[in-house]
Amino acid sequence: MELTLLALAAVAGKSLLFAIAAILPIINPLATAPIFVAWTQGMGSDERNHLALTVGRYVTLLLASTMVLGSLVLDLFGISLPVVRVAGGIIVAYNAWLMLNTQEPAHDDSSQMAQTLTRQNARPDTFYPLSFPITCGPGSLAAAIAVGASLRTPRITETLASLAGALAGIVIVGTVVALTYRYATALLRKLGDVGQLVFLRLMAFLLLAVGVQIVWDGIRGLIVSLPAT
Repeated sequence: MELTLLALAAVAGKSLLFAIAAILPIINPLATAPIFVAWTQGMGSDERNHLALTVGRYVTLLLASTMVLGSLVLDLFGISLPVVRVAGGIIVAYNAWLMLNTQEPAHDDSSQMAQTLTRQNARPDTFYPLSFPITCGPGSLAAAIAVGASLRTPRITETLASLAGALAGIVIVGTVVALTYRYATALLRKLGDVGQLVFLRLMAFLLLAVGVQIVWDGIRGLIVSLPAT
C-alpha cells in the first residue's frame, strides 16, 4: 500500500531529526570554533564570513555524499545493511561515551594541526585540514554511513522520503557549522568554558541514545534474517 503524502512528510521529518541528532553532536562545531577564531585572526569580517560559509558548504557535501554512497559502496563488498547498522551504531555510541566522560571540549589534536595554517594558505586549506578532518572527521563520516544505512526500506517511496529528510538535516548541520564559525567569537564569550561543557554533555547523551537505537535496529535486522529452524 502506497503511503499518503502526509505519511511521507512525517517519514521525511523523522529522518531529518534523526540525521541531525546522529551527526551534529559528533561534529560539535563549538568545540572547533576556537580553532577557527585563532586561524582567522587578522582577517577582515567579510573574508572570515566567506571562509565560514565555505567550510559549511564543504561539510554539507562531505556528509551528503558519504550518507548516500557509503552504504552502496559497502554493498559492493557484500556487507549487509544490518551489519553496517550495528558497526555504525557502535561507533556513534562509542563517540558519545567519550564525549560524556570528557572533562573539557577536546580539540588538542586539531589545534596542533591548525598551528600550521596561516593567512596566506587560508583559502587553499579551507577543505583540508579545516573542513576535513578538523570540523568533519572520521567519526562524523561513520555516523553519516550509519544514518544512510538506516534509511533504506523495502518501499522505494518511503526510502526516497527518508533520504530527502536526511539530506535536509545535513544541510541544516552544514548551516549550523557555518553560523557557529561566523559568530564564534561572540558565542564562545557568552557560553564560557562551563557553558560549553554543559552543552557537550547534553548533546553526548542524545547521541548515545541514537547510537543504541541504530545498533538495536541492526540486531533486529540480523535476527529477522536468521534461517527459521
